[in-house]
Amino acid sequence: MDVGWVYTVQESMRAYAANVYTTVVAELTRGQQRRFIAVEQEFFRLWWDGVASEQQKYQVRKLLDEGRLEFVLGGQVMHDEAVTHLDDQILQLTEGHGFLYETFGIRPQYSWHVDPFGASATTPTLFALTGFNAHLISRIDYNLKDAMQEAQGLQFVWRGSPTLSEKEEIFTHIMDHYSYCTPSHIPFSNRSGFYWNGVAVFPEPPPDGVYPNMSEPVTPANIHLYADALVANVKQRASWFRTPHVLWPWGCDKQFFNASVQFENMDPLLKYINNRTAQYGVSVQYATLSDYFQTLHTFNMTWDIHDHHDFLPYSSEPRQAWTGFYTSRSTLKRLARQASAMLYAGESMFTRYMWPKPYGSLNPKWALQQLQQLRWAVSEVQHHDAITGTESPKVNNMYVEHLRMGMLGVRKMMASIALDRFSVSGTDKGPVGYLASVYNPLVWKITTIITLTVPFPNVNITDELGHPVSAQIQNSTEDPSAYDLLILATIPGLSYRHYKVMHTGGDQADTRKLVVPMASTRKFSPKLRKRSSQEGKLLMPVMNDCYILLFDQDTNMLHSIQERQSNHTVRMTQEFLEYRANGDVKQGPISDNYLFAPNDTAEPTWEAVGMEMVVGPLATDIRQYFYRNITDQDYIYSIHTRLAHVHLSPTGELLCHRIEQQYHVGPLEMNREAILRTSSDLNSEQILYSDNNGYQMQRRPYKAFKSNPIARNYYPMVQSAFIEDDKSRLVLLAEQAHGVSSQEKGQVEVMLHRRLWNNLAWNLKYNLTLNDTSVVHPVLWLLLGPKSITAALCPRSGLALQYRPVVLFRELTDEEAPIWRPQNPDAVTLPPSLHLQILSIPGWNYSSNHGHHLKSLQRGYPKKPQANLQRVLLRLHHLYEGGEDPVLSQPVTVDLKVTLQGLGSVVAVEERSLTGTWDKQMLQRWHWKTRKTRTDHLRGKPTSPPESPGGSIITVHPKEIRTFFIHFQQ
Repeated sequence: MDVGWVYTVQESMRAYAANVYTTVVAELTRGQQRRFIAVEQEFFRLWWDGVASEQQKYQVRKLLDEGRLEFVLGGQVMHDEAVTHLDDQILQLTEGHGFLYETFGIRPQYSWHVDPFGASATTPTLFALTGFNAHLISRIDYNLKDAMQEAQGLQFVWRGSPTLSEKEEIFTHIMDHYSYCTPSHIPFSNRSGFYWNGVAVFPEPPPDGVYPNMSEPVTPANIHLYADALVANVKQRASWFRTPHVLWPWGCDKQFFNASVQFENMDPLLKYINNRTAQYGVSVQYATLSDYFQTLHTFNMTWDIHDHHDFLPYSSEPRQAWTGFYTSRSTLKRLARQASAMLYAGESMFTRYMWPKPYGSLNPKWALQQLQQLRWAVSEVQHHDAITGTESPKVNNMYVEHLRMGMLGVRKMMASIALDRFSVSGTDKGPVGYLASVYNPLVWKITTIITLTVPFPNVNITDELGHPVSAQIQNSTEDPSAYDLLILATIPGLSYRHYKVMHTGGDQADTRKLVVPMASTRKFSPKLRKRSSQEGKLLMPVMNDCYILLFDQDTNMLHSIQERQSNHTVRMTQEFLEYRANGDVKQGPISDNYLFAPNDTAEPTWEAVGMEMVVGPLATDIRQYFYRNITDQDYIYSIHTRLAHVHLSPTGELLCHRIEQQYHVGPLEMNREAILRTSSDLNSEQILYSDNNGYQMQRRPYKAFKSNPIARNYYPMVQSAFIEDDKSRLVLLAEQAHGVSSQEKGQVEVMLHRRLWNNLAWNLKYNLTLNDTSVVHPVLWLLLGPKSITAALCPRSGLALQYRPVVLFRELTDEEAPIWRPQNPDAVTLPPSLHLQILSIPGWNYSSNHGHHLKSLQRGYPKKPQANLQRVLLRLHHLYEGGEDPVLSQPVTVDLKVTLQGLGSVVAVEERSLTGTWDKQMLQRWHWKTRKTRTDHLRGKPTSPPESPGGSIITVHPKEIRTFFIHFQQ
């Protein structure tokens, strides 16, 4: 049940989704042999809280106890696998699993990932950590699926992580080419078969109960024809699998909204076949995934191993490469990640507020509600027709509204926490300055540049101790009447810095107040696009301790970058190009929300480029403007590059070692797909590396496909991608998901924006053309240097981009207003290879002891359990692969009592499964027999001493993600 896509969640609830649960529960209760699996918790929770009667709730609990209704996957949604970030995948699973466990005491054991467009290798690791016993997928490349089907290779044990390998492997089943729906073609009828309830009708169910496309009812006259068709299909599928058990999915999207008519036809059909088992050679039974996978596991076969490679990209036919959605609806992709980053910061900020004790007037229950609203919205947008950009415009608007509302609430909560400590006396005068609080949500001390937009150029800035602060001021790029104030901030982990920004007269009369220096601007006249290679005579350097960037004054383009530690220079240039797409199905393949099918190679659409440099003591900004014609006033593209002038200190290394870029793209002309191409002299041999969900990298050699080679060599970049040769690696870090490709040696191109229209009837019917007229402002950070330097910096730099400091500020109307009483709590600091994946107060009210929790559920069901504000959820993630770095790839031992002492005295540490619902000591996943591989004997076991269960001293090994409940002294 798509949480969005064509229709909004509320439209779907009204038209069919609520009826699925209402009628399925009734029908399961009527027949002991009947079974049903359900997936997305968002729809179920809306039904449970807003529709279900007490009688229906009682029936659901009974059906779950009997195993006849089974929740599989159990997340809020069925998340996309290509363009979602690991942290958000974990969030949406945790959100659904927490509800299921608190409400019913159940923990899903199997995935049902049948509809995401391609399969990531992060997913099997994630689901193994969650406690799943088997994983089920469907959409993989059509060529590969055909080959695996013929070789009976659709079932295997997947070791998704090269480092964790068999420790977090999972049995995986790929649906055959009939995918996850019942085959609709039956030879004896011109109507589709096996779909007796027909097709859902919007906006309201038809009052007479007659739906379009209802299959012919099963009757004594045609039951043998239905049985023959079903058995023939089962036997065909049986030839593609190694055991005599066939998983036959009965249903599809938006099905079982009238479960009575379905079961009325299914029951006699199953009975008919089972009465003729000798004749058909087949017996059939209703089943859940639990029934199927337990049968398979008991069969005790030896299975092949699939390694850490993913199943991306996905093509459904020769000219249908599903690589367009890596970039579709760029604005939503960015907003989704910004909302996630705000939630991440808000969670730890609220936890720090509550421990060791709340210090302000904030109502904790209200604060938790704000966090819960944003958790719901960020979970919802991970759906495989949401963040992918493959939804209709009204559904896109729904996601945006839910995200913005959630962000607004959490921002209010954060402002209340951060600014509560300052008393402000108000007057009627306009602002004389600002009070800014800056919070670092990461657990490392960071040095970075914070940008505030202020209405005046003459400012004085001091920190919480009244000391002056390194800063510069310059004309704003967003608002011509305003100014950007750049502040150099060093902030410890999970801590604040507070700044007072005051308007000064500008005449330096008050010598006590140091006025922030104004950056100088140098403009270069526009230059025509050069087609020859005569450039390089007039080079303008921009440098810091880590890089020298050279810009060519003949072209106003980047010429080369020198990495200063290795003293190695790489020739490099950047430009915008556009692919043209066909919009007429009669003329050939089309590009749409999902598909990328370019007519030809990308072409530059600009004729001239202008440049200006803004130079100050803190940073130099290089602004390049690309014009369609040299006479145009308005540019169509821009690159804003920033290089910070900081020393290569331990806290400044991340800032020194990155080249920050933000782009302006759009509005595009119709049927154009815009890319940024970075071309270098790196001998990369057309091998690209791009990430799976910000968790691990995949090697992507260029493949010379006969059909659609450009699109089929596009891959998702969720957080990072790189190309390299034996001397240097060029890393791109992204704030949001994009499509990325290396079409030539030394080249990497990132798709930034798409605007499309086509006349495919299906797309027009559902309003799924992508007429996106927006202007987008994506951000990339570039890192360049030897592999040893970039490999060490890349994971932390990616997180520094994703989780930038939160800036909260309020106007001051009176110079003497703030009484500085900042209670800056003790910093929380972890070693550089450990990421604090979450620190939050989830609010669940279940007992950590499974037996106790089940007993309390049996005693009675409260309407809504009171939120537990005492239990803290902590998750740690080791960022490095084994062997990736001589130091950072080592296991890391930390004492949580020491790490968390700023929050109070730790009295208990409980290790949990990834989503928190299992006691890790009690979690015993199934073991599947596998064929031996050549590397099995090489795998060393961790050498660190064993941990005492419940102890505060823990060792985290490379790529591990470990989850804990922390209890502090009251």
